[in-house]
Formats: sequence, C-alpha cells, structure tokens
Amino acid sequence: MDNSKRIEQMQQLLTTAFNPSQLEVIDDSHKHVGHAGARDGKGHFTVIIQSEALTGKRMVQQHRAIYQALGEMMETDIHALAIKVL
Repeated sequence: MDNSKRIEQMQQLLTTAFNPSQLEVIDDSHKHVGHAGARDGKGHFTVIIQSEALTGKRMVQQHRAIYQALGEMMETDIHALAIKVL
C-alpha cells in the first residue's frame, strides 16, 4: 500500500475513533530511507490531533488510545509514529 492510501486510512480510523476538531497525518518516510522499517515497506508518520476524547488523559493513555484506533496498521503499515495531542 502506498503512503497516500495509508494516510487516508489512518485519517479515517482516527476520525471514527475520536471525532477530532483537528487532525493532520504527515508522511515522514522520506526522512528515514534505508532504516529498518523503511526497508520493510512500512511508513514513518506524525499524527497531530485535537479531540475532546483525548482531553484530560495522561500522555501514555492518549498514545495507547491512538495505537488502538489504528489497530492492525500498527503491525502491518506503520514502522514509527510520532504523536502530538493538542
């Protein structure tokens, strides 16, 4: 799967899970060419999200919720994920 399709799928999953007021998924894969995950065809991404569903949770809880929302993609399509919760 190419990264533009991955981004669309990630946006859809995160929107369904969190109904965010702001969401941006950025492809950082070009910065990691040659790294282990990149060689395996997985992508490097940054998620910037603002959602009432994440407000008041500790950072580890926010990250776990995002990982859970992305589900199987964390195993099959995403090598690295940077998360910024606004």
